[in-house]
Amino acid sequence: MASTSSNVSISTDPTNRPVAALCASCDRCRSRKTKCDGNRPCGNCASRYMKKNRLTSIEGIDVSLFECVYSPAKRRGPVPGKSSAKRTDEREKFGGGAVGMSVDVNGGGLTANDGGGMNGVMNKAPWMRMDQLGGMMPPMFEGGSVMGGNENVLGSNMFSQYNVGNMNNGSGGMNDSFVFQPQQQLMQQSNNGMFSTNGGGDVMQQPNLAFQQQMQMMKQMQNSNAHNRIDSMDSAPPLTQRLRKEEAPPDNIGVEKSVTKHLSLLEKSSVFGNRLRSYYSLAVDTLFNLPPVPSDDEYCPKINSNTNNSTSLAPCDIAVLRAARFAEIALGALVSHQIPLALELSNAAVVCLKQCAEAPIHQSCMYHIAKAYFLHGMFRSYRGDMPRYFKYRRVCLAKLAQLDNNEVGGIEQLISAVAFHDSWAYMIYNANASDLPEIDDIIPQISSCGRPSLVTDAELKYNVSTDHRNIASDPNNQMWIQGTPPVFINNEAPPLSRALDALACAVRSCCDHANTRYDGSNETHGPNPSLTCRAVTANINELCSRNMVLSAFTLLQQSEASNGMEKNHGHHLLVSAMDAFLDGGEKKDASGGITDAQIQSLLSVCNTIIEKPYLLYQGGITYHMVSNSAILLCHLMNSIYAKRDVSSDKPLGDMEAALFDEVLDTFLAVRKLLHNHRRKIPVLLRCHGLPRPNLINLQRDRTPGAPFINLGETHMCASRSCQGFVLMACSPCVAAERAQAAERARQEQRNVLDDNDFGKDGEWDFDDGLNAVVDELDLDDEALLSILGKIVAA
Repeated sequence: MASTSSNVSISTDPTNRPVAALCASCDRCRSRKTKCDGNRPCGNCASRYMKKNRLTSIEGIDVSLFECVYSPAKRRGPVPGKSSAKRTDEREKFGGGAVGMSVDVNGGGLTANDGGGMNGVMNKAPWMRMDQLGGMMPPMFEGGSVMGGNENVLGSNMFSQYNVGNMNNGSGGMNDSFVFQPQQQLMQQSNNGMFSTNGGGDVMQQPNLAFQQQMQMMKQMQNSNAHNRIDSMDSAPPLTQRLRKEEAPPDNIGVEKSVTKHLSLLEKSSVFGNRLRSYYSLAVDTLFNLPPVPSDDEYCPKINSNTNNSTSLAPCDIAVLRAARFAEIALGALVSHQIPLALELSNAAVVCLKQCAEAPIHQSCMYHIAKAYFLHGMFRSYRGDMPRYFKYRRVCLAKLAQLDNNEVGGIEQLISAVAFHDSWAYMIYNANASDLPEIDDIIPQISSCGRPSLVTDAELKYNVSTDHRNIASDPNNQMWIQGTPPVFINNEAPPLSRALDALACAVRSCCDHANTRYDGSNETHGPNPSLTCRAVTANINELCSRNMVLSAFTLLQQSEASNGMEKNHGHHLLVSAMDAFLDGGEKKDASGGITDAQIQSLLSVCNTIIEKPYLLYQGGITYHMVSNSAILLCHLMNSIYAKRDVSSDKPLGDMEAALFDEVLDTFLAVRKLLHNHRRKIPVLLRCHGLPRPNLINLQRDRTPGAPFINLGETHMCASRSCQGFVLMACSPCVAAERAQAAERARQEQRNVLDDNDFGKDGEWDFDDGLNAVVDELDLDDEALLSILGKIVAA
């Protein structure tokens, strides 16, 4: 078998027939640019196979199953056995050798000597060009002397030192070295009086005339060469394709292909990149309101006020800014459902984060790297990879804890964004900390900053610090932010951030209420009340869910009035949904009736999402809120439909009929949007599967009390908070049975997905090429998290 060493060689088998050597690395390791041990199977392919098939050993497994293939190596350099004589014959066959130029001092004039090298046609072309540009050779070259004398004018063989290969630059013109060096020699010799005479006639005028003609000819050749270079640049490939790796710009040396492939999308002049950034701004940032990532030129004055040149930035700082921009447009590509591009951009963000993970970055970059980690964690959560979301959010908080400058803008916005997205995880896991993934062995907990100093009246009242370092390092916030909302009680924080943190607290409080109702225990005096429940109980007048929503709405109006901005649809959608859910306080009407204020709020939520469907990708529980609003519309239509008199076939009143038609149209439209969105997200993150009204059998079914929409056919969400909306019209016994059945079905579905190693990407049907991108992203994530774990532990 051929050797697999790094040196490419030709080995022989027992029959003395040559066998081509194989590459030192397998094809998969070469494509991913990972280190290969050269075994068959190699370590990477073996670990991938064991992980895919959940094995602990590879003994007794056929090697072909690992798909570890070594391709034949390509020999570099000249072909073996090719003699120099054969190469010389081939060169002579295509046009001869190079031409050596000399000036005959005995009157022989300019001569050309054939030699080995470039072909004669290309070498003679520049001299023909000189003759055409100058009209004729200057008199100073005729006979090798001035006025036909025998004395040397410019020195022997002035042009012999310039190889003809330096004359031709590949575009038909002269090389600049050929133009300027003889010109400088002529000027130097004329100034030093090196022109000599043979004693006859007007000696000085004729050399000066020859020198002027030579200078004119040089200028003409220089202009022609410049035009030729400009013409060749129009048809040349881009600079990034023409440069070799060692000739690349300094900030791109060592950058992987996944980054350089999409660098153009980060430019402000990129139309496609701006479109992706617009998707991100409309769907994600309209709620979080995070500060934008500056360009390299905008960021440079923050470090050095004396320069605006981005080339002075350190490579690690450039990698931080690129990672934050890649994380933004990756979410934009996900919102526009460009899944392959979103995965590639997310991988580019991970590669940039790996470049700056262990390097000391500037303090002003710390916020942007924290933002990049959080946005990448959000991307992972949208793919259903919740363990990596918790890991990256912890790294984000670790970077925030390292920020010493309180004047850095956007810290409160980022903390409120983390808190609101944490409230979604709080609801998904039913506020059960025991169900959370174990990540402490990968990313250790953040070291506490010690007992916080409480300064403001709000801090003393709630016994909570509003300093970002204390919030990030609080042991209670290691997995999700809970307890008293720290940004909301900070009167100096931006109003939108305070409103978002208040909504996050309201969501957590509602989840706690739903869990206690499901367990049948007392919310306040249960066995293990949550920190949020304790905080709300201790300050019921300020932190109850209803008051939190009212405070958020007041802060939202205050922000819009002060900034003169247009209506913030993302915040208004959340406030309207929470207002409909909490209408009349925490207690629902025993009859299950829906008030007029609730109807208006529910229609407002559904109409907003119909007009702006990209808001379904907002962080947090926006998608679940819209689904539950649609469920309440089903209850409303069922209640109106039940009022009809079946025996007398009496129609509904005009007002009720108009309301029924309006609600039905809204429900059908929003159900279509939710159904399409539900198919795009992972199975374990899906909310209710809404049933459709059975319009065909509507006239046939005359049974009294038959529902217009049978909610018993609903595929319920795994969250207990969402299940309560479906089961609100059922008796407690029926509700408990259906909730337990939904939990069993969900557990069976989770087991099936675990066995098939599927579920992170919903129903995305990836081809082999895209599966390679997904695997590469997973490997890069694991490598980055291993590095970050060591850094956080240190």
